[in-house]
Amino acid sequence: MLQTLAVLLLQAVYVLGCGTPAVQPNTNRVVNGEDARPHSWPWQISLQVKHGSRYHHTCGGTLIGPRWVLTAGHCIWPGDVYRVLLGEHDMSQEEGTEQIRDIIRIVVHPDWDIDYVADGNDLALLKLDKSPIINDSVSVACLPQAGEILPHGFPCFISGWGNLYTHGPMPDKLQQALLPVVEHSVCSRSDWWGITVKSTMVCAGGDVVAACNGDSGGPLNCLGQDGRWYIQGVTSFVSSRECNEVKKPTVFTRTSAFTEWLSEVMLNY
Repeated sequence: MLQTLAVLLLQAVYVLGCGTPAVQPNTNRVVNGEDARPHSWPWQISLQVKHGSRYHHTCGGTLIGPRWVLTAGHCIWPGDVYRVLLGEHDMSQEEGTEQIRDIIRIVVHPDWDIDYVADGNDLALLKLDKSPIINDSVSVACLPQAGEILPHGFPCFISGWGNLYTHGPMPDKLQQALLPVVEHSVCSRSDWWGITVKSTMVCAGGDVVAACNGDSGGPLNCLGQDGRWYIQGVTSFVSSRECNEVKKPTVFTRTSAFTEWLSEVMLNY
C-alpha cells in the first residue's frame, strides 16, 4: 500500500510539471520542416537499437512519467536490445545534455499485431532502469484526457530525427513540422485513408509535410488551452509509396483512446 502511494505521489509530481518546456518551441513558421530549437521538445527521446557493439537511432518516443517512455509497438522487435537517449538535439556531437538509460521492461499493447498495422493499438511502454534527471533539456510531456478529440485543422507539431524525405538522409538535428489535424470523417474518406484509419487513430498533415522513416513512435505535440503541451498521438504509419503523399496524412495512435491502459501499465509494472 505504501509503495503504491509513493508511486502515485511521484507520478503526480511529474504530471504537475508536464508539458512546460524551459525553451519554447518555434511555432511561428509554417514550413516543410525545420531544425527545432535545441531542447524545445524536452520529452522527445531517441530509441536506439544495438547493432554489434554500437547503438543506432531507430524510432522516436516520449517521456511521459518518472521512468516511462511511450513509443510505437512496431518499433519493438523480440530479441533486439534497446536503450533510450534523452536530452539529445544534435546526433553528430556530444552537447553535455544527453542522458542514457537502459530499458528494464517493455510492454507492447496486447492487441498490437505487426501483420495488421491497420487494426491499431500501435503502442508500447518502456520502463527505464532509473529516472532521468529533470532539467531544461529533459522533462515530461502531458497526456490528454480520456476520449479527447481535437477539431479539424487544430495545429500540432511532429518532432523527430526521421528521414528528411522519402529514402532521404536522416538529419543530425531534431526536426519539427506543423501538422494540422485531419478529422476522422475526412481522413476515412475513400480517396483518403478509407477504412484503414480507425477511430482510435488521429490523422495530421496530408500534403507537403509528413512523418518519415525514423519518426515512428515519436510524439504529435499539441498545445492545450492551459498552455501545456499534450501528446495527442504516437507516430504509427505513412503511405507505403512516399512519406508526403497528398490525401495520405501521417497516422498516429490516438493516446486519448488508451489512457486507461497507459495508467494500468505504469501503475502495475
